[in-house]
Amino acid sequence: MPVLRSPRLGADIRADHPAYDLIELLFFAYRDFVSDPDRILDEYGFGRAHHRVLHFVDRQPGLTIAELLDILRITKQSLNRVLKELIEKRFIESRMGTSDRRQRLLHVTPQGHDLALKLAKLQTKRIARALSDLEPDAKELVTRYLVRLIDPDDREHVERLVFGKQEV
Repeated sequence: MPVLRSPRLGADIRADHPAYDLIELLFFAYRDFVSDPDRILDEYGFGRAHHRVLHFVDRQPGLTIAELLDILRITKQSLNRVLKELIEKRFIESRMGTSDRRQRLLHVTPQGHDLALKLAKLQTKRIARALSDLEPDAKELVTRYLVRLIDPDDREHVERLVFGKQEV
């Protein structure tokens, strides 16, 4: 296995030569990262879209449909299908807004929270295993790397969602 060290991170990556090794490692890492939840979701007749909706509604109680669409960047039609199933199977509930009664606020049910937590714990176990043999600052380095993979104009928004950072 090649040693993954470089005097300056990214120094050996050239824009005119595809980084096939990293591209393929990201594909394989994502495949395995979602495989554990996929098996459980399949028992409920759910897929990855259901997982993403459940995850973000669990993490952001009271999320509006517009906010969820912005996070997931999917069509309203796609979201409606997935959301309808999650509501019908009582994993998510849609509540009327307090200030605007036309607004629908999304919340997980206890059953939805339990499933979201079960899936997050599976993925956390995989992440912990991957970080366990690395240097103590590996999580910080991986976090910085993942944030920098996000489009620059969306980073601040994502950091607020993930880390709870406030706009300045």
